[in-house]
Amino acid sequence: MPGLSSSRLKSMDFYRKIPRDLTEASLSGAGLSIVAALAMVFLFGMELSNYLAVNTSTSVIVDNSSDGEFLRIEFNISFPALSCEFAAVDVSDVLGTNRLNITKTVRKFSIDHDLRPTGAEFHSGSTMHLIKHDEYVGEHEGESSVTLNARNFDVFSKQFPILVVNFYAPWCYWSNRLVSGSLIALIFNRYDPETDGRIILAKVDCTEEGELCRRDEHGHHEHESYYGDRDTDTLVQTMETLVAPIPALHHKLDNSTQSIKRPAPSTGGCRVEGYVRVKKVPGNLIISARSGSHSFDTSLMNMSHVVSHLSFGLKFAPKALVDAKRLMPYIGRSHDRLNGRAFVNQRDVGANVTIEHYLQVVKTEVVSRRGSRDHTIIEEYEYTAHSSLAESVDIPVAKFHFELSPMQVLITELPKSFSHFITNVCAIIGGIFTVAGILDSLLHNTIRLVKKVELGKNF
Repeated sequence: MPGLSSSRLKSMDFYRKIPRDLTEASLSGAGLSIVAALAMVFLFGMELSNYLAVNTSTSVIVDNSSDGEFLRIEFNISFPALSCEFAAVDVSDVLGTNRLNITKTVRKFSIDHDLRPTGAEFHSGSTMHLIKHDEYVGEHEGESSVTLNARNFDVFSKQFPILVVNFYAPWCYWSNRLVSGSLIALIFNRYDPETDGRIILAKVDCTEEGELCRRDEHGHHEHESYYGDRDTDTLVQTMETLVAPIPALHHKLDNSTQSIKRPAPSTGGCRVEGYVRVKKVPGNLIISARSGSHSFDTSLMNMSHVVSHLSFGLKFAPKALVDAKRLMPYIGRSHDRLNGRAFVNQRDVGANVTIEHYLQVVKTEVVSRRGSRDHTIIEEYEYTAHSSLAESVDIPVAKFHFELSPMQVLITELPKSFSHFITNVCAIIGGIFTVAGILDSLLHNTIRLVKKVELGKNF
């Protein structure tokens, strides 16, 4: 039975062997075998590369975001000519949302005109509360205050330890309300410049002494800016506090008088950074100058800025971006399109120049189908940007108008079956082997036929 079983099994052999003595090797067959082997290796490598490569499909669908109704905007923008004291971040949209002077998620840092930091984080402090003023009586303002100009400013600053200067403009309502006649009278009676010599009130018209005002603004004189209430009682109390440590000079009003040295305030520009949350509807992110107690000459304002960073959506981990780039190499090129770009007003357009950016935002989602279910690798918001400078009838601002597309781009990874890979490999090997066998047979029979003809044999 064992012998019978073995015979039956042998009869089922599909690959019957021919004794080696009955086979014949040839140079043509050897060459064809080498070519066939190289073809097998080459096609196997191509198939393996195709199997390991990632195939994706791209489609456009209605945005079905899972990140809610709000969108995060992160920014880091430097304004060389906007003081942090006045820089304000506002958000508005077409639904009527209007949030002014956002501070909770926004930080401001003083910088110079070359964008270099000049100090620690700027805190608004008491400048944001409603400042008190006396009733304005303009005709008394100049009766006892000294008018300073570029020629006598240094003389008075050396003669008096305390020099209180109102840098004003005739058109500015708030600077004209700063010093009332009653304040001047009180200070003059208590600290007569002729007999006491410790303090004097003065004023500078910045429309006539523009260079002097700019020189003082940029710290050429050691001074301290005042941000408190502006009613007479508060101003008198502040001046008395400054005068108290200084003994009366009794007519010593010469150049040998020592003035009190106080640190100059941080001036120049401002770097505004942080984030805001906005609704997913068309809206605006606006950075402008705002103050409840100052007026601005809009013709002199310059809202030039450098965008260090501006992006939409949550930050994604570097590893997630690497995984996404494995699927789509160009992913991540447009989520920060404005980064590193400078927008400078060269004043060629004119006064009251607003710098506006129009941003069209589209969500891109990358989904992988590896494993038992789909999972999102990355969700990012990419945008295109168009910028322009235009004259405005209002105060100049830097405006970022954003509009979100109701559609999103869905990129899906299409994994390949391992069984499909094995099937293709077998087809390559079997196909090449079969074709090579056919070619070898044709070549061998052709050579034999040629030899017979040469020998003159008829068959």
